[in-house]
Amino acid sequence: MSFAIIETGGKQYKVSASNILKVEKLNIEKGKKVEFKKVLLLNDDKTTEVGNPVVDGAIVEGLILDNIKDKKILVFKKRRRQNSRKRYGHRQPLSKIQIIKILSKGGKVISEITADKIKLSNDQKSAKKTGTNKQKTTKKTLEIKKTVKTKGKK
Repeated sequence: MSFAIIETGGKQYKVSASNILKVEKLNIEKGKKVEFKKVLLLNDDKTTEVGNPVVDGAIVEGLILDNIKDKKILVFKKRRRQNSRKRYGHRQPLSKIQIIKILSKGGKVISEITADKIKLSNDQKSAKKTGTNKQKTTKKTLEIKKTVKTKGKK
């Protein structure tokens, strides 16, 4: 299984093709491609290339699935015996990315996924649905509801 170690947002991530990861927010629109050029390590099934500090010419390509916010964390500060406390929350903005390709020096493809395996976001999935699950209200169902409500109240 080939993989790469990339750096983005001050953090390092071990990625392979078709991985979905959450990274610090990138100012790129949803559905656009992104390239990570800070590749620290490349591992093919046969060889391993370690960068000094990065592997020259190596690129990892990804697709931005969504820009989201992480769950809320609560920050509570208290000074003892001072009747002083402060509580606030924070939601970190993140980008959800799916890794598409890992390219080594000279553009040689190490790992790649096909277009049909790219994860669709919820908006794209709902657009593909043809039917709706809402129940159609007719005059008959409205009359039944009225009779049920009026029977209990006399």
